Parts: sequence; C-alpha cells; structure tokens
Amino acid sequence: MGWRYSDTHELSFVDCRVPKENLLGERGGGLRAFLRVLDCGRIGVAALSVGLARACLEESVKYARERVQFGEPIGKKQGVSFKCADMFMEIELARLATYKAAWMADQGKRYTTDASIAKLFASETAMRAASAAVQIHGGYGYIEDYPVCRYFRDAKILEIGEGTSEIQRLVITRHLGL
Repeated sequence: MGWRYSDTHELSFVDCRVPKENLLGERGGGLRAFLRVLDCGRIGVAALSVGLARACLEESVKYARERVQFGEPIGKKQGVSFKCADMFMEIELARLATYKAAWMADQGKRYTTDASIAKLFASETAMRAASAAVQIHGGYGYIEDYPVCRYFRDAKILEIGEGTSEIQRLVITRHLGL
C-alpha cells in the first residue's frame, strides 16, 4: 500500500545451520541483541514519523493559504486553521519525545520505554497529520497529483514497523509494572 520504493519480502530459514565462525555475538544472545536493535529502530521510526507529519503540515498550510472559498483562503476558517494548529502542536511534542529518546540512547542510559513512547506518539501523530492533510485538501488530497495522498499511504506503516502501536503500549505498561 505505502512505501512503494521499499522492496520488502518475507525471509524464511528452514533447517538453517550457521557455522560457529559466522555467528554474530554470543550463542543464545540473539533475542537480546534483536531487542536492542528494535529500541534503536524505534527512535528511527519516530524521526521518520516527525518528518512525514511535518511534510503534511507544510503542504496543508500552503494549500490553506492558496485555496480560496467564499472569497477568502480556507486557512481563515477555524475548521482548517485549528487542524493545522493541532498538527503543529503534536509534531512539536513528537519531536521532543524523539529527541529525548535519542539523547537517552546517546548517553548510554536505558531508553527502551522512551523509545516506545517516542515511536508510539510520533507514528500516531503522523497518521493523524496525514488524515488531516487529506481532509484539508478535500478531493485533491485523495488523488496522486498532491503529495498528501502518498503521505497518507506511507504513514500507516509507521504505526506498524518496529513494533505495532499495541506492542509499544505493552512496553510502556510493563514499565509501569502492570
């Protein structure tokens, strides 16, 4: 559906044996290493989400200034301008959460929960921003002539990759001891 430039396929290994000299890390440590990679990847997905959401905002503001209805730009209407304000607010919060998680990782501190918070909030922000951008563009937002159509398609994978939103919530609830 989205990320059409990413050639993604399933890999399957049946009865695969890896020679001892080709092991990465210690034997039996694969899951632990994989989880560390996921934490780092979640920060990357959060950053991608912030960028996509920002692109949605920029396209929406540009369109809201140019599109005239009933003698004035649609951006003068609260229904449109408030959508842009909400996008801006959420993007700023997503950016800060992403920066915090990246800073924690850079400092060598535990950042699993911070990475999950950033990934969850930023990816859901991107999806909401993409939906709002399509809505602001109206029928034009639904056709390929405008980039918000692609942003909408691409936003969904951000809620799925590196662990779904539900998995991020599970990580956060475990941090809370629930």
